[in-house]
Amino acid sequence: MRILVVEDEIRLADTLGEIIKEQKYTVDIVNDGEAGYDYALSGIYDVIVLDIMLPKMNGFDVVKALRKNKNQTPVILLTAKGEVTDKVKGLDCGADDYLTKPFAPEELIARIRALSRRHGEVVMDELAFEDLTLNLSAFTLECGNKSVRLGLKEFEVMRLLLSNLGNIITKEDMLLKIWGSESDAEDNNVEVYVSFLRKKLAFLGTAVNISTVRKVGYYLEVKK
Repeated sequence: MRILVVEDEIRLADTLGEIIKEQKYTVDIVNDGEAGYDYALSGIYDVIVLDIMLPKMNGFDVVKALRKNKNQTPVILLTAKGEVTDKVKGLDCGADDYLTKPFAPEELIARIRALSRRHGEVVMDELAFEDLTLNLSAFTLECGNKSVRLGLKEFEVMRLLLSNLGNIITKEDMLLKIWGSESDAEDNNVEVYVSFLRKKLAFLGTAVNISTVRKVGYYLEVKK
């Protein structure tokens, strides 16, 4: 499971990250609303933990913008306020749950699990394009009767491409959303994993290809 934490209090954000990592989940942390919105748009997250009081873009506006763009990733709002009006406003904006600070770590994890289960009941466990299918549970790419297992980074690259059909994903976006803002990974890392994926697509014999826009990024298209 991949979780996005959007929290401007650095110490709290780091604490939330450690709590989530202890559950063997993958977590990305950003510290302002605009960055949180940009990360969330990738569609790669199972649950978003989102503070309300954020710089650049508050949590309410982040949720409203995501829902307007048809992004239905479950959102847990965090607030230091206990007023019913804030809770109601958050839910009306499209949030799925809320927690009032301070809260027990066990409660946060329980709510994350509950939302991921609820989300899973309505979202298919795969992404598909033409004759190609990415199994999100087995980490496999499938075409016809052929199947190949992906490594974690290969899986994340393919998942990002399949979640953004029709859009060019820049190398910078891939580095941020897959390797994280604190990583030392460079453009070459992206190129290496795209090369791995192209070889696996060729093995599968799929009509889908990873195309390059020179000096910009990558997108999926069907071979002509």
